[in-house]
Amino acid sequence: MNATSHPTSERTLVHTRQITCDAYVRSDGLYEIEGRMVDQKTYEAVLPFKTVAPGVPFHDMRITMAVDSDMVIRHVEARTAAAPTPYCTEMNATYASLVGVSIGPGFKAEVKARVGGAKGCTHLTDLLGPMATTVIQASLAQMQTAERVRMLTDSELPMPKPWVIGTCHTYRMDGEAVKVIWPEGRRMTVQDRPKAEGTGD
Repeated sequence: MNATSHPTSERTLVHTRQITCDAYVRSDGLYEIEGRMVDQKTYEAVLPFKTVAPGVPFHDMRITMAVDSDMVIRHVEARTAAAPTPYCTEMNATYASLVGVSIGPGFKAEVKARVGGAKGCTHLTDLLGPMATTVIQASLAQMQTAERVRMLTDSELPMPKPWVIGTCHTYRMDGEAVKVIWPEGRRMTVQDRPKAEGTGD
């Protein structure tokens, strides 16, 4: 059975979730990312603690995060403008515990350990994922410029492994895309160089 919507099927909008992530470069050199999640319903939602009118935000939650050029979180602030209970703001301050965490391999596990489950808010924690990928996108220009400078300085220098390799099917190690972004002749990273004899390593 075809699970896709039939072109002539009538549809009634009942809920809209909007997630936006904006990235800025600050004058102090840090990246600042603002993430926001808004839920709105087209009907009156009667809840144990309040009634939410149609079109009025059911959830309206934000996180502001500052990250340095090494992708280390330097500041986090969570704010809740609308939520279904009066208790949803109690854990907002917990997100400051993410200061010092690096965005990269292991980020999701570290987030889960610090603000996952009952330690935080489901929606605020989920918002950190797209915010992390947003800051990576924002930093691409700087990383590409630095790499071009390295290559112009010494074309024989080993090229660091691009972070994107292995993150999806397109950038799999044996894929065509990797042949372009990480040429065979420059794949020996600094870590892969043979260790000097007698170092004890």
